[in-house]
Amino acid sequence: MPKGSNVPVPTTALRVEMGWRSAPGVPDADASALLLVSGRVRSDSDFVFYNQPAHSSGAVRYEGKGSQGGQVTDTLLVDLARVEPAIETVVVAASSDGGSFGQVPGLYIRVLDGQRGTEIARYDSADATVETAFVLGEFYRRQGAWKFRAIGQGYSSGLEGLATDYGITVDEPQRAAAPVAPPVTARQPVAPPVTARPPAPPAMPPAPPAAPPAPVRLTKVTLTKETPSVSLSKQGGVSGAMRVNLNWEVRKQFSGWGSKLGRAVAMHADLDLDLCALYELSDGRKGVVQALGNAYGALHQPPFIHLDGDDRTGAVASGENLSINLDHKQSFRRILIFVTIYEGARSFADLHATVTLQPLNGAPIDFSLDECTVPSTVCALALITGNAGDLIVQREARYLVPERGVSPQRTVDYAYGWGMDWTPGRK
Repeated sequence: MPKGSNVPVPTTALRVEMGWRSAPGVPDADASALLLVSGRVRSDSDFVFYNQPAHSSGAVRYEGKGSQGGQVTDTLLVDLARVEPAIETVVVAASSDGGSFGQVPGLYIRVLDGQRGTEIARYDSADATVETAFVLGEFYRRQGAWKFRAIGQGYSSGLEGLATDYGITVDEPQRAAAPVAPPVTARQPVAPPVTARPPAPPAMPPAPPAAPPAPVRLTKVTLTKETPSVSLSKQGGVSGAMRVNLNWEVRKQFSGWGSKLGRAVAMHADLDLDLCALYELSDGRKGVVQALGNAYGALHQPPFIHLDGDDRTGAVASGENLSINLDHKQSFRRILIFVTIYEGARSFADLHATVTLQPLNGAPIDFSLDECTVPSTVCALALITGNAGDLIVQREARYLVPERGVSPQRTVDYAYGWGMDWTPGRK
């Protein structure tokens, strides 16, 4: 689609993908959506993004990132049948982190039929420069039907500028108050005497003003070697289901041992990484959540951890996901999130993996794995520890090398002292 053009949208259940090519030095980007009446949101809840991933109507949901073969996608699910009658426009936008959209190669937006997967519309942006927030397109009503228009216009003021332009109240850092000057005493003229009157009946106290809604928080949390841990409660992640997402891609190289492994991995269509969790509950029960042995867990009963499914190909955009029920955070003594190579590769070398922890409320927490330089088939990702009703997330990013005949699961157990009995299993 050229910029400014529009197409009819023949179905209501849609998958909207923003994509670009990743490379060293390319900024990260995040998709978002705004539901508008007369060009503005009705309230901050009409803004859907990584910190507020679902609209109350169910019309828009932020799904998150996926990557494969150097291509990154960030996805929104849109159900036009659920858009409230007052909403006239659903804007699809993006914000960059670590640079401008002029540094993001191959930026595009695709609208797909959510049921069949067929492409309805695609707009490729080719003229971005200094923008750090970008409106890629919009869905709008016209004579009772929906259309999609390619926009391709942006802001140099980032996500905050985009949000405030559409009427979002943004949480700003506290500023120091200006010093208050001491009061100045002035001589008052003497009032003439007056005749006393009976006091007036007391007035009804005014109704207390309604508390303003909490402003939208635009922050994200990235765990690094320098800042490896974070409190979930301090980030607002205190309830609901927290999704743990793992995505990976194959890095193709062209020299040395790594290139041979990279080419071998790239040739394997059966590359299969498994996202797993060891857990220890406050009552002493221990176990594992993993696809191996169909131990998928449960979200609303112990262990309150559930693996959504098994991505056997690495081609699924949403990657592997498991959910942790934060409504039962006091039941957790510790949870170790780890990943194993089930088949298709002999090591994590040349596999670029990213991990995102997305609470229902609060800032997302993400980190990338370091380059693997050992023949590792299991990596400890993050350790979540209960602490006086709070949960502390600790970045591990620790590659482990199993001894001959020892499974990856048993290797993780030994390293972290879980003390479980293991038997062979398959899926």
